[in-house]
Amino acid sequence: MRKPTLIEIKNDLLLFLKNSFGSFVTPAFATVFIPILLAWELLPLFEVIPDGLLPRLSTVAVSFYDALVDADMHGNRLLDHLAISVLRFFIGFFIALLLAVPLGMLMGWSVFIRKHLLPLFQLFAPIPPPAWVPITIIFLGVDLRMQSFLVFLGVFYPVLFNSYTGTKDTNSRLINTARLFGASEFTILCQVVFPSALSSILMGMKIGTAMGIVCLVLAEMFGASSGLGWMLMESKHYFQIDRMMVTMVMLGGFGWFMIEILKFIELKLSLWKIGEVTG
Repeated sequence: MRKPTLIEIKNDLLLFLKNSFGSFVTPAFATVFIPILLAWELLPLFEVIPDGLLPRLSTVAVSFYDALVDADMHGNRLLDHLAISVLRFFIGFFIALLLAVPLGMLMGWSVFIRKHLLPLFQLFAPIPPPAWVPITIIFLGVDLRMQSFLVFLGVFYPVLFNSYTGTKDTNSRLINTARLFGASEFTILCQVVFPSALSSILMGMKIGTAMGIVCLVLAEMFGASSGLGWMLMESKHYFQIDRMMVTMVMLGGFGWFMIEILKFIELKLSLWKIGEVTG
């Protein structure tokens, strides 16, 4: 496979930045966002809303700086907590992908596997992730295994069911054509079904990302001494609303960045498909 050139990498980076940040520099966004920021600063300043309930934007900005430079009781700063949370998230995220994508594709491909496994997953999928917290703590403790497992639960089912749907909905004419040319079942799965199902899989990954972050925060709230979820609980204990808002902004930023990466991959995939059709 041809390696991308530096110019192609640069163009891809510019395309990612344009699609991710472009909506933030439009007049339409400014007319909504700037008044929100002004209201955030002015309403507590003029005591329309008590400062103790809604800290001013400037107060939150100062708290953000303090969290960046000042270590907590465990010696961690804001970026340390972010890195710890990201590590926990990606462990659960990638394990979920490694299991959910092939399982979902196999269920969509084989009626036999579907009949045996799909009812089982449909039975467990409706159980809300918070319900797993107590039993997970009992069996796995309150370490990295527990936190990553809860992230895994949040990511697994959306990716599984979207992989299953994308595989099941693959155009049968493509499969039959590949069989006419003597392609093996494994080759068809890898080179025909997987590219066809990829859009659906990416949609499941976007849903799973949001669910995984929710599960990560839950895990860190109840079973951690570091991470952004722990920061939220610690701020709650000391009624530090400004610090809570800093943590929420960091969580939102991480989730937004992950979704934008997946949307960019989806965009590149759609451009690749258009190029294949027109080429």
